[in-house]
Amino acid sequence: MREALERRQIWIYFASVIAGTFAASAIAGTEGLEPLVNPALALMLFVTFLQVPLAEVGKAFREIRFLIALMVSNFLAVPCLVLLLVSFAPNDALVRLGILMVLLTPCIDYVITFSQLGRADARLLLASTPLLLVIQMALLPFYLTAFLGDQVSGLVSLAPFLRAFIWLIMVPLAFAAVAQFWASCGPTGRRVVAWLGILPVLSTALVLFLVVAATVPLLGNAADKALGVVPIYVAFAIFAPMLGLAVGRVFRLGTAASRSVAFSSSTRNSLVVLPLALAVPGAVPVLPAVIVTQTLVELISELVYIRILPLFGRKSEAAEQSA
Repeated sequence: MREALERRQIWIYFASVIAGTFAASAIAGTEGLEPLVNPALALMLFVTFLQVPLAEVGKAFREIRFLIALMVSNFLAVPCLVLLLVSFAPNDALVRLGILMVLLTPCIDYVITFSQLGRADARLLLASTPLLLVIQMALLPFYLTAFLGDQVSGLVSLAPFLRAFIWLIMVPLAFAAVAQFWASCGPTGRRVVAWLGILPVLSTALVLFLVVAATVPLLGNAADKALGVVPIYVAFAIFAPMLGLAVGRVFRLGTAASRSVAFSSSTRNSLVVLPLALAVPGAVPVLPAVIVTQTLVELISELVYIRILPLFGRKSEAAEQSA
């Protein structure tokens, strides 16, 4: 079942978005689902972290070149690209804040399966996710201040970031560690953890459904602002994987590892960022519209990535496998 879900995950996610849109259109009051988004996110991150074997985390830290390349691409190269792209955005503080919040935060959940479908080193990327999430949450407030200056001081407070760090990172990570320990102690724990292994795709689909159903009724007159940022997201989707591949080449990574950096550089953390955005005063409807739009562009982009990125370095990959 897990393999079947992973093979069909993109279509499951699109179905969730369509179902959420239909529910918001046909049922009054779906904005009341918004309090369920954070618990669903916590579940999604718990089952994602549960897929990270402790031995693989150790392996990620031994792969120093990969880890440095991943950080350089996500937290140096990509922010430079985002700084360039946001200069073409409308001169609206909320619109620019939404673009920055979503494009400066690398994905740590469904990027794993997308990278696997794209013949990247998904296990190495999976092992790096806790560190990736901690660093992005630590750096995002500084990036926002550096890019927006005084405009952001009245819009963003530190408290939502601290709450997100505790409830969306530390608590799911702690529960995942406890579950892995239980699995190591006997067959019952192993069976439970194995069954939980089918939940990553389903929990992500649930989050997408809740996000869309809860935010569509709030969008109001923000549709024009959402459409206005589509060219920026398309440009990001084109250039971000190129940056990732280039960084992988600079650090002389293997072909699969370079693809992992490319997937990580181009796939963003919109589902985790949205609750932070909703905590910004006056965020609705502009910030949800800007962030959810990126998710839709990204899902379409992933269909392209999983077909094009495997073409990168095929000869080198064959040589690596024969060596």
